[in-house]
Amino acid sequence: MKNRFLALGSFTALILAGSMLVASKTDVPHPVEVEPSTVKPFAVPQALNFCGEALPLDRLDVQEKLDREILVNSYWQSNNLLMLKRSAKYFPIIEPILAKHGIPEDFKYLALIESGLQNVVSPAGAAGYWQIMKTTGRENGLTVDKDIDERYHIVKSTEVACVYLKEAYERFGNWTLAAASYNMGMAGTERRLEEQRVTSYFDLLLNSETARYVYRIAAVKHIHQNLADFGYVFHQDHGYSLPEFDTLNVSGPVNSWIDWALENGTTYNTLREYNPWIRNDRWTSNTEGQVLTIWLPKK
Repeated sequence: MKNRFLALGSFTALILAGSMLVASKTDVPHPVEVEPSTVKPFAVPQALNFCGEALPLDRLDVQEKLDREILVNSYWQSNNLLMLKRSAKYFPIIEPILAKHGIPEDFKYLALIESGLQNVVSPAGAAGYWQIMKTTGRENGLTVDKDIDERYHIVKSTEVACVYLKEAYERFGNWTLAAASYNMGMAGTERRLEEQRVTSYFDLLLNSETARYVYRIAAVKHIHQNLADFGYVFHQDHGYSLPEFDTLNVSGPVNSWIDWALENGTTYNTLREYNPWIRNDRWTSNTEGQVLTIWLPKK
């Protein structure tokens, strides 16, 4: 019996030794893993502007708030890369519309932080690339109903955003407050300015979202304009792109977009991909006198 225990013990020790040998081999790091990833703070820029308006970076509180947004956004690499890729797709559409309305080009970064240039819906019901509320969209001439919602139209929603921003600039006299008001509304921004008896965004005590809002826009702009400083390797040809389009004018009603797509040599999926303002599989509401311009990839 004793010999049996000795043999069993020897066998167990052999297995353990073999396991340790295997473990030691698999624990050896791969050559690319030998050097640790570099995680470091980045220098807060000495000067930075939004729409030509300088951030008061001589103030320690402003430095800290900007630093937070630079760190949060620069180290969110997957989101940043996706934003860069979508920027290549949509900024060429947004930039000339901003220019046409006299809106500074920096506001393209507002759309970027609002939606990531995706057609998303907020908990409050704001929708599309520019996160426009239903009432605002309708007041500015957009069709917003169960079948068609032009808040999801990249051109038309950008036009509405420009109208809002121009009005906000006329009301507040600077683009920084116009941007802040895009987040909390013109009335709310004006009320806070009056209550606190200040005239600058940087002097306002605001809710946490609006308090970070302009800093986040400025930080994303700074990161995207200085990619190499933040460790990003991104070339313009890495970005997404849109195909060349044929445009078709369609008068309603359309009882089935699926049938319409097949009759026009495409698929329902492709139709909805490039015309996301179509929100239903039919267009039967509020069609009288309406004509939709549909974009389909050239063949």
